[in-house]
Amino acid sequence: MEQFKKLGIDDAVLRVIKEERFEEPTEIQKKTIPLVLQGKDVMAGSATGSGKTLAFGSGIIQCSKKGVGIQALILTPTRELAEQVSESMRLFSKHSPLKITSVYGGVSIGPQIERLKTTDIVVGTPGRVLDHISRNTINLKRVKTLVLDEADRMLDMGFIRDVEKIMRACPNDRQTLLFSATLTGEIQHLSRKYMKNPVSVSVESYVDASKLTQIYYDVDDKMKFSFLVHLIKNEKAWLSMVFCNTQRNTDFVAKNLKASGIKALAIHGGLTQDKRTKIMKQFNSEKAEFVLVCTDVAARGLDIKGVSHVYNYDSPKESNTYIHRIGRTARAGEEGLAITILTSRDYENFRRVLTDRSLDVERVEVPKIERVMIKVKDAPRGPRNNRGPARPRRQGGGRPYRR
Repeated sequence: MEQFKKLGIDDAVLRVIKEERFEEPTEIQKKTIPLVLQGKDVMAGSATGSGKTLAFGSGIIQCSKKGVGIQALILTPTRELAEQVSESMRLFSKHSPLKITSVYGGVSIGPQIERLKTTDIVVGTPGRVLDHISRNTINLKRVKTLVLDEADRMLDMGFIRDVEKIMRACPNDRQTLLFSATLTGEIQHLSRKYMKNPVSVSVESYVDASKLTQIYYDVDDKMKFSFLVHLIKNEKAWLSMVFCNTQRNTDFVAKNLKASGIKALAIHGGLTQDKRTKIMKQFNSEKAEFVLVCTDVAARGLDIKGVSHVYNYDSPKESNTYIHRIGRTARAGEEGLAITILTSRDYENFRRVLTDRSLDVERVEVPKIERVMIKVKDAPRGPRNNRGPARPRRQGGGRPYRR
């Protein structure tokens, strides 16, 4: 507790920290909370699960007063993250009389309009926030703090124009806090254009590289799903995430895993918000071995603790996405395993991933396995890419050949 006190956090938030038994601040909290409380603009490199909500939330809660209008706006790339941030903010402010409202698409706008009339802090996705701005149902004139959470993902999803419109709608004398896993050129552009002398903060990856093992298998096209089943059943993972590149593949994999006797759920952007919320509640309530099959868009922002295994059923198309995926495991000192399953369709994507020389992915020989019958049909047919196998540089290990 003493370390949290030294950061300048007030008693109301400290009570919550004590009740939640937080032992010590994370690196991002140590570096950003004093800056936030000083009112400085901050641009921080930080991944999901690193404790950034408390990093920006403590300052917002301390500087906000009940009933004087919206004083803070937190933008997130996805509905799930908006809900998670809202829940965390409600938790941290439970000894402060503040009202927090989340706004996002996929649900009725009417109740949001009513709540916005009396709220103090808003957490929302860019599209729905812009919708409220166009309807004049949100008043941002009193905003003192604007937070861009997972800014790189918002820009990846094509929200840069929306984000800029929202930033221009907020007062010029506000404080701006930007959190991003990667600080790309577009992020730097936003910083130069809309932030006042921002202090840059970088932290070590929340993933413990010493405890993360990265491997890949090169399997026959017809054995890909069978090999996934073999791995899941033999690795005995407590909690696993399987990443697919499309909604169709996500549904296909999840349905056939269940048909193979494995507890699995699929989550992707094609599901309604209500369905996605129910899936996450069910997933988080499970006390046995479980698999979440997901797309990158749906998974981004989900802070799921205790993931021991990450499977790339489809190889991502570039290294940033790969890094985000494997960052789901090997957290907080726990061991983690990231496994990529390659077939001919994945070779070119995986070569692009491995252009990042910082990645250390070892090839493992494929064991003999039994073929699993596909019980739920309609397997996806993606474009084949047969430019050659991902051959290792040396026997028993190394990287796929790079062109």
